[in-house]
Amino acid sequence: MDIREATSAYERWLQQRLPVLRAGLHLKHRLMAADAFSFLRGTFYRWAQQWPQVCPELNAAPVVLAVGDLHVENFGTWRDAEGRLVWGVNDFDETAAMPYTQDLVRLATSAVLAIEESRLTLSARRACEAVLEGYSEGMRAGGSPAVLGERYRWLRDLAIARLKDQRPFWEHMRALRTVSSSAHPQACRLLCRALPAGSRGVRFVRRQAGVGSLGRARVVALAEWGAATVAREAKPLAPSAWLWARNPRTAAGLRYATLVRRAVRVPDPVLAVHGSWLLRRLAPDCSRIELASLPQGRDENRLLWMMGWESANMHLGTPARRRAILADLAQRKRSWLTRSSERMAEAVTREWRKWSKFASED
Repeated sequence: MDIREATSAYERWLQQRLPVLRAGLHLKHRLMAADAFSFLRGTFYRWAQQWPQVCPELNAAPVVLAVGDLHVENFGTWRDAEGRLVWGVNDFDETAAMPYTQDLVRLATSAVLAIEESRLTLSARRACEAVLEGYSEGMRAGGSPAVLGERYRWLRDLAIARLKDQRPFWEHMRALRTVSSSAHPQACRLLCRALPAGSRGVRFVRRQAGVGSLGRARVVALAEWGAATVAREAKPLAPSAWLWARNPRTAAGLRYATLVRRAVRVPDPVLAVHGSWLLRRLAPDCSRIELASLPQGRDENRLLWMMGWESANMHLGTPARRRAILADLAQRKRSWLTRSSERMAEAVTREWRKWSKFASED
């Protein structure tokens, strides 16, 4: 099947599992045509079909509970129970059991595409080496979460650079269209319970965000608490597209909460999964970090190394596979990740060009 057929088949499958907004899907389709990096972010379902064919030598690698849709903009910050700022993987929607190599190749491929589009400035080879070095060292060390205080001041400075003026964030949130609580009654009940005690003036709005999850009916509760605005979001979850690519009739459950609980991670006390709904806090300091929001002159090599380290934190949530992963890494040539990621970047770019051509004809 080509990219149009794959997209239609996946979206039909998705619509059988959660509420889907057609307007959100149309926006997603337009963004997918914009550039290869955005196409990668929006098409994990196609990646899941193609990766085993493009990188067959990696299919037999040790299997872990993996992030799946890992890329350089799937990292962000949140506050822990002590109010400390923490950095790490931001989205686990596509979590499933898969070879550990899949996460690394997808992360490195996203870096290669970002370099080709001038979002990053270092070489593709160096980017892939930094990811692999961070991952390998994290695996050997047993991992450690990135609490942005004493040990990671440079990363804290990168993360908080975008937080200097929080007004645009809240102005955008307050401008979102109000929706009735009757549209998603379960989600609205969960959101009300998730707000701080004493919250006033609760209003429900609908939000669009990201690329891959566009079309999903995100509901946000806005309220006043402590003389300022607070927000909680409910987003519907579906099984990973990795499972769809292997068997569309799969009855496998959600693994989001499992990986969050098992990974080497300082938890976000608000993040929770209730049935098929994900609840989380929304705030400028609790969000995904886009490359464009990072300051100029950033140490990209160090940042990609930390992304590799954080990937190891995720895979260490399957501790029984640690020795097997280290043994597998030891027997691979140093350039394996660079070669595999460049092949996948070429495959993604070819698919993006086909999609862009279809989009222009439509």
